[in-house]
Amino acid sequence: MRHLLSLKDLSKKEILSLVDKGIAIKKNPNKYSTKLKSKTLLMLFEKPSLRTRVSFETGMTQLGGHGIFYSIADSPLGKKESLEDTSKTASRYVDIIMARLFKHEDIISLADNSSVPVINALTNFEHPCQVLGDFMTIKEQFKRLENLKIAYVGDGNNNVTHSLMYGCAKLGIDLNIGCPKELMPQQKVISETKAKIIIHDAYSAVRDADVVYTDSWMSYHIPDSEKHRRFQLLRPFQVNASLMSKAKKSAIFMHCLPATRGDEVTADIIDGKQSIVFDQAENRLHIQKAIMIWLLSK
Repeated sequence: MRHLLSLKDLSKKEILSLVDKGIAIKKNPNKYSTKLKSKTLLMLFEKPSLRTRVSFETGMTQLGGHGIFYSIADSPLGKKESLEDTSKTASRYVDIIMARLFKHEDIISLADNSSVPVINALTNFEHPCQVLGDFMTIKEQFKRLENLKIAYVGDGNNNVTHSLMYGCAKLGIDLNIGCPKELMPQQKVISETKAKIIIHDAYSAVRDADVVYTDSWMSYHIPDSEKHRRFQLLRPFQVNASLMSKAKKSAIFMHCLPATRGDEVTADIIDGKQSIVFDQAENRLHIQKAIMIWLLSK
Protein backbone atom coordinates (compact mmCIF):
# COMPACT_ATOMS: atom_id res chain seq x y z
CA MET A 1 0.00 0.00 0.00
CA ARG A 2 1.24 3.45 -0.95
CA HIS A 3 0.99 6.78 0.90
CA LEU A 4 1.98 10.29 -0.14
CA LEU A 5 3.68 11.83 2.88
CA SER A 6 6.79 13.47 1.42
CA LEU A 7 8.29 14.12 -2.00
CA LYS A 8 11.43 12.51 -0.60
CA ASP A 9 9.61 9.18 -0.86
CA LEU A 10 8.80 9.48 -4.59
CA SER A 11 11.06 8.59 -7.47
CA LYS A 12 11.69 10.89 -10.43
CA LYS A 13 9.59 8.55 -12.57
CA GLU A 14 6.67 8.71 -10.12
CA ILE A 15 6.75 12.52 -9.94
CA LEU A 16 6.82 12.86 -13.72
CA SER A 17 4.05 10.28 -14.09
CA LEU A 18 1.81 12.16 -11.63
CA VAL A 19 2.47 15.46 -13.43
CA ASP A 20 1.58 13.95 -16.80
CA LYS A 21 -1.53 12.28 -15.34
CA GLY A 22 -2.65 15.62 -13.87
CA ILE A 23 -2.28 17.28 -17.27
CA ALA A 24 -4.20 14.44 -18.95
CA ILE A 25 -7.03 14.67 -16.41
CA LYS A 26 -7.26 18.44 -16.89
CA LYS A 27 -7.53 18.04 -20.66
CA ASN A 28 -10.19 15.32 -20.54
CA PRO A 29 -11.90 15.22 -17.12
CA ASN A 30 -14.90 13.23 -18.36
CA LYS A 31 -12.66 10.27 -19.11
CA TYR A 32 -11.98 9.93 -15.38
CA SER A 33 -15.46 10.75 -14.05
CA THR A 34 -16.10 7.24 -12.69
CA LYS A 35 -12.52 6.30 -11.85
CA LEU A 36 -13.18 6.34 -8.09
CA LYS A 37 -16.88 5.44 -8.16
CA SER A 38 -18.21 4.49 -4.72
CA LYS A 39 -14.90 5.42 -3.04
CA THR A 40 -14.88 7.61 0.07
CA LEU A 41 -12.23 10.15 1.04
CA LEU A 42 -11.92 11.26 4.68
CA MET A 43 -10.52 14.79 4.98
CA LEU A 44 -9.03 15.56 8.41
CA PHE A 45 -8.36 19.25 9.09
CA GLU A 46 -6.35 20.64 11.98
CA LYS A 47 -5.38 23.80 10.05
CA PRO A 48 -7.67 26.23 8.20
CA SER A 49 -8.04 25.79 4.45
CA LEU A 50 -9.69 27.07 1.29
CA ARG A 51 -7.86 25.49 -1.64
CA THR A 52 -7.08 22.16 0.04
CA ARG A 53 -10.61 21.42 1.19
CA VAL A 54 -12.43 22.61 -1.93
CA SER A 55 -9.98 21.02 -4.39
CA PHE A 56 -9.93 17.62 -2.67
CA GLU A 57 -13.68 17.45 -2.09
CA THR A 58 -14.46 18.63 -5.62
CA GLY A 59 -11.86 16.30 -7.07
CA MET A 60 -13.26 13.24 -5.32
CA THR A 61 -16.79 14.16 -6.44
CA GLN A 62 -15.66 14.61 -10.05
CA LEU A 63 -14.01 11.18 -9.94
CA GLY A 64 -17.31 9.60 -8.89
CA GLY A 65 -16.53 9.29 -5.19
CA HIS A 66 -17.46 11.14 -2.02
CA GLY A 67 -15.49 13.34 0.39
CA ILE A 68 -16.16 13.72 4.13
CA PHE A 69 -14.88 16.87 5.83
CA TYR A 70 -13.93 16.33 9.48
CA SER A 71 -12.58 19.11 11.64
CA ILE A 72 -10.23 17.91 14.36
CA ALA A 73 -11.52 20.78 16.52
CA ASP A 74 -14.78 18.80 16.79
CA SER A 75 -13.03 15.48 17.33
CA PRO A 76 -12.08 13.46 20.42
CA LEU A 77 -8.64 13.13 18.80
CA GLY A 78 -5.95 13.96 21.32
CA LYS A 79 -8.54 14.23 24.12
CA LYS A 80 -10.36 10.95 24.51
CA GLU A 81 -8.75 9.06 21.63
CA SER A 82 -5.21 8.67 20.35
CA LEU A 83 -4.17 9.43 16.78
CA GLU A 84 -3.31 5.75 16.35
CA ASP A 85 -6.77 4.58 17.38
CA THR A 86 -8.42 7.25 15.21
CA SER A 87 -6.44 6.04 12.20
CA LYS A 88 -7.20 2.37 12.82
CA THR A 89 -10.92 3.10 13.17
CA ALA A 90 -11.34 5.59 10.30
CA SER A 91 -9.50 3.40 7.82
CA ARG A 92 -12.12 0.67 8.34
CA TYR A 93 -14.80 3.08 7.10
CA VAL A 94 -13.16 4.86 4.16
CA ASP A 95 -10.96 4.09 1.17
CA ILE A 96 -8.43 6.92 1.49
CA ILE A 97 -7.52 9.61 4.02
CA MET A 98 -6.01 13.06 3.55
CA ALA A 99 -4.94 15.16 6.51
CA ARG A 100 -3.89 18.78 6.96
CA LEU A 101 -1.99 18.81 10.25
CA PHE A 102 0.56 20.79 12.21
CA LYS A 103 3.13 18.15 13.20
CA HIS A 104 4.75 16.07 10.46
CA GLU A 105 5.23 13.19 12.86
CA ASP A 106 1.44 13.04 13.19
CA ILE A 107 0.93 12.38 9.47
CA ILE A 108 3.54 9.62 9.70
CA SER A 109 1.76 8.08 12.70
CA LEU A 110 -1.56 8.36 10.89
CA ALA A 111 -0.14 6.44 7.91
CA ASP A 112 1.63 3.85 10.07
CA ASN A 113 -1.67 2.90 11.68
CA SER A 114 -3.90 3.12 8.62
CA SER A 115 -5.05 0.24 6.43
CA VAL A 116 -5.80 2.68 3.56
CA PRO A 117 -3.61 5.22 1.72
CA VAL A 118 -2.87 8.51 3.51
CA ILE A 119 -2.12 11.83 1.80
CA ASN A 120 -0.18 14.63 3.44
CA ALA A 121 -2.27 17.67 2.53
CA LEU A 122 0.13 19.90 4.52
CA THR A 123 2.18 19.79 7.68
CA ASN A 124 4.54 22.35 9.17
CA PHE A 125 7.37 20.45 7.47
CA GLU A 126 6.12 19.64 3.96
CA HIS A 127 3.42 20.41 1.39
CA PRO A 128 3.85 17.72 -1.31
CA CYS A 129 0.47 18.15 -3.06
CA GLN A 130 1.16 21.85 -3.57
CA VAL A 131 4.56 21.29 -5.13
CA LEU A 132 3.39 18.44 -7.38
CA GLY A 133 0.73 20.84 -8.65
CA ASP A 134 3.42 23.48 -9.09
CA PHE A 135 5.51 21.13 -11.23
CA MET A 136 2.41 20.48 -13.34
CA THR A 137 1.90 24.23 -13.76
CA ILE A 138 5.54 24.80 -14.68
CA LYS A 139 5.40 22.03 -17.28
CA GLU A 140 2.27 23.58 -18.80
CA GLN A 141 4.09 26.91 -19.08
CA PHE A 142 7.47 25.75 -20.36
CA LYS A 143 6.50 22.37 -21.93
CA ARG A 144 9.32 20.80 -19.93
CA LEU A 145 10.77 20.35 -16.46
CA GLU A 146 14.39 20.11 -17.63
CA ASN A 147 16.93 22.94 -17.85
CA LEU A 148 14.95 25.29 -15.64
CA LYS A 149 15.95 27.52 -12.77
CA ILE A 150 13.56 28.20 -9.90
CA ALA A 151 14.25 30.92 -7.35
CA TYR A 152 12.39 30.72 -4.06
CA VAL A 153 12.66 33.86 -1.92
CA GLY A 154 11.38 34.48 1.59
CA ASP A 155 11.06 32.14 4.55
CA GLY A 156 13.41 29.23 3.96
CA ASN A 157 12.18 27.24 6.97
CA ASN A 158 8.88 26.61 5.29
CA ASN A 159 6.87 23.55 4.19
CA VAL A 160 6.69 24.67 0.54
CA THR A 161 10.45 25.37 0.51
CA HIS A 162 11.19 21.90 1.87
CA SER A 163 8.95 20.17 -0.67
CA LEU A 164 10.48 22.23 -3.49
CA MET A 165 13.93 21.18 -2.31
CA TYR A 166 13.02 17.48 -2.30
CA GLY A 167 11.16 17.69 -5.62
CA CYS A 168 13.77 19.71 -7.48
CA ALA A 169 16.53 17.42 -6.23
CA LYS A 170 14.63 14.41 -7.64
CA LEU A 171 14.00 16.10 -11.00
CA GLY A 172 17.38 17.77 -11.41
CA ILE A 173 15.89 21.28 -11.46
CA ASP A 174 18.20 24.10 -10.34
CA LEU A 175 16.74 25.68 -7.20
CA ASN A 176 18.07 28.88 -5.65
CA ILE A 177 16.80 29.77 -2.20
CA GLY A 178 17.05 33.40 -1.13
CA CYS A 179 16.32 33.75 2.58
CA PRO A 180 17.59 35.43 5.75
CA LYS A 181 20.26 33.54 7.68
CA GLU A 182 17.84 33.30 10.58
CA LEU A 183 15.20 31.54 8.43
CA MET A 184 17.19 28.83 6.68
CA PRO A 185 15.64 25.54 5.56
CA GLN A 186 15.98 22.76 8.10
CA GLN A 187 19.44 21.20 8.11
CA LYS A 188 17.91 17.75 7.59
CA VAL A 189 16.50 18.85 4.21
CA ILE A 190 19.70 20.64 3.21
CA SER A 191 21.67 17.47 3.92
CA GLU A 192 19.23 15.06 2.25
CA THR A 193 18.88 17.16 -0.92
CA LYS A 194 22.54 18.24 -0.99
CA ALA A 195 21.25 21.79 -1.50
CA LYS A 196 24.08 24.14 -2.43
CA ILE A 197 22.44 27.35 -3.60
CA ILE A 198 21.17 29.07 -0.47
CA ILE A 199 21.74 32.81 -0.79
CA HIS A 200 21.09 35.56 1.72
CA ASP A 201 20.46 38.12 -1.01
CA ALA A 202 17.22 38.05 -2.98
CA TYR A 203 18.65 39.76 -6.07
CA SER A 204 21.43 37.20 -6.43
CA ALA A 205 18.95 34.37 -5.92
CA VAL A 206 16.57 35.41 -8.71
CA ARG A 207 19.17 36.38 -11.31
CA ASP A 208 18.30 34.67 -14.62
CA ALA A 209 15.55 32.57 -13.01
CA ASP A 210 12.72 31.07 -15.07
CA VAL A 211 10.44 30.94 -12.02
CA VAL A 212 10.27 33.29 -9.04
CA TYR A 213 8.36 31.77 -6.13
CA THR A 214 7.41 33.07 -2.69
CA ASP A 215 5.06 32.24 0.17
CA SER A 216 3.43 33.98 3.12
CA TRP A 217 5.72 35.41 5.77
CA MET A 218 3.33 34.30 8.52
CA SER A 219 2.40 30.62 8.21
CA TYR A 220 -0.53 29.40 10.30
CA HIS A 221 1.66 27.96 13.07
CA ILE A 222 3.72 31.14 13.64
CA PRO A 223 2.55 33.24 16.62
CA ASP A 224 1.64 36.90 16.08
CA SER A 225 4.35 37.87 18.55
CA GLU A 226 6.91 36.88 15.89
CA LYS A 227 5.46 39.15 13.19
CA HIS A 228 7.55 42.30 13.76
CA ARG A 229 10.86 40.42 13.90
CA ARG A 230 10.05 38.29 10.88
CA PHE A 231 8.94 41.22 8.76
CA GLN A 232 12.19 43.06 9.52
CA LEU A 233 14.15 40.01 8.37
CA LEU A 234 12.02 39.31 5.30
CA ARG A 235 11.38 42.81 3.93
CA PRO A 236 14.50 42.64 1.68
CA PHE A 237 13.05 39.45 0.14
CA GLN A 238 9.77 40.97 -1.03
CA VAL A 239 8.96 40.12 -4.65
CA ASN A 240 8.46 43.43 -6.44
CA ALA A 241 9.15 44.89 -9.88
CA SER A 242 12.75 45.64 -9.03
CA LEU A 243 13.40 42.05 -7.96
CA MET A 244 11.51 40.50 -10.90
CA SER A 245 13.61 42.55 -13.31
CA LYS A 246 16.64 40.42 -12.36
CA ALA A 247 14.92 37.23 -13.52
CA LYS A 248 14.55 36.30 -17.19
CA LYS A 249 12.10 38.41 -19.19
CA SER A 250 10.11 35.23 -19.77
CA ALA A 251 10.03 34.44 -16.03
CA ILE A 252 6.79 33.55 -14.28
CA PHE A 253 5.74 34.42 -10.73
CA MET A 254 4.32 31.74 -8.43
CA HIS A 255 2.76 31.81 -4.97
CA CYS A 256 0.92 28.94 -3.26
CA LEU A 257 -1.66 31.35 -1.73
CA PRO A 258 -3.10 32.84 0.36
CA ALA A 259 -1.06 35.96 -0.38
CA THR A 260 -0.85 39.31 1.39
CA ARG A 261 -0.30 42.03 -1.19
CA GLY A 262 2.23 44.54 0.09
CA ASP A 263 4.03 42.02 2.30
CA GLU A 264 5.77 39.11 0.54
CA VAL A 265 4.69 40.36 -2.90
CA THR A 266 3.48 43.64 -4.34
CA ALA A 267 0.08 43.90 -6.00
CA ASP A 268 1.51 44.79 -9.41
CA ILE A 269 3.44 41.50 -9.52
CA ILE A 270 0.80 39.08 -8.25
CA ASP A 271 -1.86 40.72 -10.44
CA GLY A 272 0.48 41.25 -13.39
CA LYS A 273 1.16 39.40 -16.64
CA GLN A 274 3.95 37.25 -15.24
CA SER A 275 1.79 35.86 -12.44
CA ILE A 276 0.30 32.38 -12.79
CA VAL A 277 -0.89 32.01 -9.20
CA PHE A 278 -4.48 31.13 -10.12
CA ASP A 279 -3.31 28.51 -12.62
CA GLN A 280 -1.37 27.05 -9.69
CA ALA A 281 -4.47 27.11 -7.52
CA GLU A 282 -6.57 25.39 -10.19
CA ASN A 283 -3.99 22.70 -10.74
CA ARG A 284 -4.28 21.55 -7.14
CA LEU A 285 -7.60 20.03 -8.26
CA HIS A 286 -6.14 18.11 -11.19
CA ILE A 287 -2.93 16.89 -9.55
CA GLN A 288 -4.83 15.68 -6.48
CA LYS A 289 -7.15 13.68 -8.71
CA ALA A 290 -4.03 12.09 -10.20
CA ILE A 291 -2.66 11.38 -6.70
CA MET A 292 -5.87 9.74 -5.50
CA ILE A 293 -6.18 7.58 -8.62
CA TRP A 294 -2.52 6.52 -8.27
CA LEU A 295 -2.87 5.65 -4.59
CA LEU A 296 -6.07 3.67 -5.12
CA SER A 297 -4.99 1.85 -8.28
CA LYS A 298 -4.29 -1.86 -7.91
